Amino acid sequence: MIKLLLVEDDPNLRYMVQTGLEDIIGGYEVVTASNGAEGLEVWKATDPDIIISDIDMPMMDGFEMVEHIRKMDGDTPILFASALTSPRDVKQGYKLGANNYVKKPFVAEELDAHIQALLKMKESGKMRNANKGYRLGRYLLDSEQACMKDEETGELKILTHREADLLRLLAESKNETVRREVILSRFWNTEDDYFASRSLDVFVTKLRKLFDNEPRVELKTIRGVGLRLEVTE
Repeated sequence: MIKLLLVEDDPNLRYMVQTGLEDIIGGYEVVTASNGAEGLEVWKATDPDIIISDIDMPMMDGFEMVEHIRKMDGDTPILFASALTSPRDVKQGYKLGANNYVKKPFVAEELDAHIQALLKMKESGKMRNANKGYRLGRYLLDSEQACMKDEETGELKILTHREADLLRLLAESKNETVRREVILSRFWNTEDDYFASRSLDVFVTKLRKLFDNEPRVELKTIRGVGLRLEVTE
């Protein structure tokens, strides 16, 4: 059973998240608080496995609450669930010690996926061990947990398993060209070559966007040959 602290000032959203995780997903015990000050007290009293918090709340906002918690607890995963996802807000949240963001509105299944990824990272010790995984510039790729951690900000990017496996293949041969047919045969049903090829192109576009803020990493298409993940150390 996962004990989760939900800090949210909207009572309707609190109810929806609590029932979604406890009754629809299952395996959760959700304790709640309506603002940051109350969240601090509930956190001290319950010692949750993970914290999900809104940012914009009365009395004490999520940023201030997390700042207080991180002075005493550097291990418990914290997920901000908020409509405040401007680059400035996101940067502030990670600076204070949040592990990830999920943008409102969301469904219980999406929230559960983020929670499971964070808890697996904690259990495996990879939040604190930068020697595991594949280093790609400022990012550390954990293909088993299908995520990348920004070592500079603490941001955790959740990947699909196919995205993670494709990145791992390219990372294992970084700065070398991986032939397109090798990639297609490993990750797609090549009976429909046209669909497989177009699907790969879509994945390449998504993977490139992951590194928009990291000039040391570039995913290049070598025309007529394949893909090369170039990483400058």
